[in-house]
Amino acid sequence: MVETDADADAGTLDTMQPNPAWSADAREDTVEALTEDGLVFRVWGGDWCDDCRGQLPDFGAALAAADVPEARVHHYPVEKEDDGSKTGPLVGEYEIELIPTVVVERDDEEIARYVEDEQRPIAAYLAARL
Repeated sequence: MVETDADADAGTLDTMQPNPAWSADAREDTVEALTEDGLVFRVWGGDWCDDCRGQLPDFGAALAAADVPEARVHHYPVEKEDDGSKTGPLVGEYEIELIPTVVVERDDEEIARYVEDEQRPIAAYLAARL
């Protein structure tokens, strides 16, 4: 894990508001995988980003269904520069190029990473790797 004060100043992503239509009952294995103690979820996205608006609400719903404490979910709002590069909290430190990107850490070590171009939903992709 990169130690900085950026966590305190990162902000929030409106796109992480849980999708009320997402059904935890149909995804019990996914929800169970996300409940593991000690997991920290770092989410880079942009409320302006179509992919984020399409993917993050379901991930937010999965985290809510898993009762993941808010203190273990860190939002990092990202902006896009004219050249397409991304800027925002910890973007360079975590080598964020595409959004949404979700990094899962345990004991200050990265154990899983979802990047925008994966073919599965964020929660399912991460659950398969946890």
